[in-house]
Amino acid sequence: MGQRTDVTLLLNELASGQSAAADRLLPVLYDELRALAGSFFKHERTDHTLQPTALVNEAYLKLVGGAGADSQASPVQATSRAHFLALAAKVMRQLLIDHARAKRTQKRGGAGESGSADAKRRTDHTIALAQTPSPDIANEADVLDLEDAMQELAKAYPRAARVVELKFFGGLTSREIATVLEIADATVERDWVLARGWLNRRMQSEGAGGA
Repeated sequence: MGQRTDVTLLLNELASGQSAAADRLLPVLYDELRALAGSFFKHERTDHTLQPTALVNEAYLKLVGGAGADSQASPVQATSRAHFLALAAKVMRQLLIDHARAKRTQKRGGAGESGSADAKRRTDHTIALAQTPSPDIANEADVLDLEDAMQELAKAYPRAARVVELKFFGGLTSREIATVLEIADATVERDWVLARGWLNRRMQSEGAGGA
């Protein structure tokens, strides 16, 4: 309980412009941020060029306002531990998407994947969404396929897309998500079921079209 109170106090200090709070906040939240980053890499290739520790460090700098050339950026206005971790999940996901896009750009012009391979990837995503709240993403192309689907979901059901982001990518519990989004636990569960079904249909449709 004391740790959570400390986090709230440090976040308030950070929001009020006390930059020294950033140095004190990282040790308090590092284990949770490292675990969060690890969840993104749980099923990644072991030779992924971006590793969890680097992801934590880069995400944290973005969240607390950056350093050096990025020092003009303002820290995030997080109000609680759960809120900060939710924002961290969002930033980590975006960093991995940017990384995947950069890798795809480097590979552009090389041999493309067959339609059957595309379909298999999307089928794998369908299984991951149905069975586990943590991502099962094998390579950069998978990240971008799922991101395209998430963008479409966000346009149709913005709150449900946030639930997926926090549960599937961020590993937050339904209770934590309800606190962050200021909605009932039951609403989180309904949004999760809706979003999971929507994404599964979207991925299956893309897989059938690519076969």
